[in-house]
Order: sequence, then C-alpha cells, then structure tokens
Amino acid sequence: MVKPPRGIRHRTRKVFRKSIRERGAVPPLSLVMIDYQPGDKVHIITNPSVHSGMPHRRYHGMTGTVVGRRGKAYQVEVRVGSKVKKLFIRPEHLRPAKA
Repeated sequence: MVKPPRGIRHRTRKVFRKSIRERGAVPPLSLVMIDYQPGDKVHIITNPSVHSGMPHRRYHGMTGTVVGRRGKAYQVEVRVGSKVKKLFIRPEHLRPAKA
C-alpha cells in the first residue's frame, strides 16, 4: 500500500476552521496594521485564508515574544518544552497579548 501524504497542513480541518461570519480571503486591516515592537507578547492564531508567512499548526494558540523583523514578517520566540524556537510569522497570524 501507498502511504498517505503528510503535508504541512495535515490534520488541520478543525484547527484552521473559521466561523461562518469570519469567512473570506481578506484579513481585517486592524490586525495587519499593528506595529509590534521587540519585547511585545503575541498570541499565534493562524489565519487559514492567508498562506504566506503561516506558522506550522503545532504553534497555533501559543504565546511568544517578538524579537525583531525580517521583511514583512516578525521574528517570534516560543518556548516548546525546554527549547526556544525562533519563528518567522507575518502579522496576519499574530494577535497582541493582554499584558
């Protein structure tokens, strides 16, 4: 038998689902226009309609710290167990965390 494909969006049917009123391709400008500074805490909430700069599904729902910029994306550090991962995420997939 042939093994099934295990792509980057494998098993994301329920994780990346939007509510019926949020559906559409355009992310809200109020989320894209936020300018994050180094040291800001952010929640990683993936927007499934924007494919560029999308983090892996294992980071969906995590909280990280902005370290800097790289092009249009932000460098975000996330703790996964005892490790610190450095992710490059576009602002469509970030939300400011309440301090």
